[in-house]
Amino acid sequence: MLIHPEVKEALASNQPVVALESTIISHGMPYPENVKTALEVESVVRQNGAIPATIAIMDGQLCVGLDENQLEKLGNSPHVWKVSLRDMPYVISQKLIGATTVASTMRIASLAGIQVFVTGGIGGVHRGAENTMDVSADLTEMGQTDVAVVSAGVKSILDIGLTLEYMETLGIPVVTFGQDAFPSFYSRKSGFQSPLRLDNPLEIARLLKSKWEIGLIGAVLIANPIASEFEVENEKIETFILDALDKAKSEGIKGKELTPFLLKTIANQSEGESLEANIALVKNNARLGALIAGQLVSI
Repeated sequence: MLIHPEVKEALASNQPVVALESTIISHGMPYPENVKTALEVESVVRQNGAIPATIAIMDGQLCVGLDENQLEKLGNSPHVWKVSLRDMPYVISQKLIGATTVASTMRIASLAGIQVFVTGGIGGVHRGAENTMDVSADLTEMGQTDVAVVSAGVKSILDIGLTLEYMETLGIPVVTFGQDAFPSFYSRKSGFQSPLRLDNPLEIARLLKSKWEIGLIGAVLIANPIASEFEVENEKIETFILDALDKAKSEGIKGKELTPFLLKTIANQSEGESLEANIALVKNNARLGALIAGQLVSI
């Protein structure tokens, strides 16, 4: 593991640190918007009082905190692995470049001692999982790793209802920030009520501390609704999602290639509207994550 000196110093002196994943750079957005967004998200974390630690695997090393050259390499290299937990030993042993998913970023963040992680949206139970058994490793990792996950809810390409049920089975608290409705990534509402609601970062930090102090292992999902001026209405995005799913099925795309394919197809169909929403929601999550991390180190 290679921890950036700034991140190492922040952790040693009990300053707030926020982990950031890297698949959004390599597989979530086109170049150069991906690198530009990664730098802007790190800037948002700093503006709100925390130190950013973007996580990736570079030449076989677990890197916690990246410089601009490394971000550029992740965003503009043709062969970057999308690394979940099962892929980590291979990518490390072969000394490859890998962008980390929610699950693998959580694990590396936990190993480094980082308790707050910001992403766009988590993986979960895919639509049709009763036939495909396609359930993201993100959920399994959230059931066993003590890292708070700040996201704009569950990716709307998934079966949100089944994902919420599965998180209940795993004992993962699901808290929505500032509203009763559970968000769905591009939209502020999903058609489902949030199991829990809290309205400020201090309350969320207290929940995290309470959970881990009493020995309840695992994550807390903090669902942060996209700002209303950037959201894409649920009914509109659903049309794009269904078309993208049909296209993926006809082209035989599945497994870890499915989510990047769907996001790219939806961005094309929405003429960039979904990409704009994606960028906005990640920045919004970075702000909230930094504020929670700040409260967590002070209580």
